[in-house]
Amino acid sequence: MSGYKTNSGDNLRRKWRIPAVQVRYHKDGTWFMPLERFPGAFCDPGGYIVFQNEHEYRTSRHLSIGKRVNVRRGLSRVPGYVRVSHGSSR
Repeated sequence: MSGYKTNSGDNLRRKWRIPAVQVRYHKDGTWFMPLERFPGAFCDPGGYIVFQNEHEYRTSRHLSIGKRVNVRRGLSRVPGYVRVSHGSSR
């Protein structure tokens, strides 16, 4: 598919088969719009993390949730982060 938009959470949800109904993307993995539907996920260029429910999301000690969600130290350092191999044609 030419012009495939890799910075779209919804496109990456389909491409990487992320098991979530809502996916938010940020190129640095540090700032996201809040999740509203679950399971929900945050992703960056290297992978993603899924929050199964709102309680898991709201109680994560790795997130600071306000008008935006700050992921302290970056998404890839959060336990449960799934790295995606870009060499595979998943």
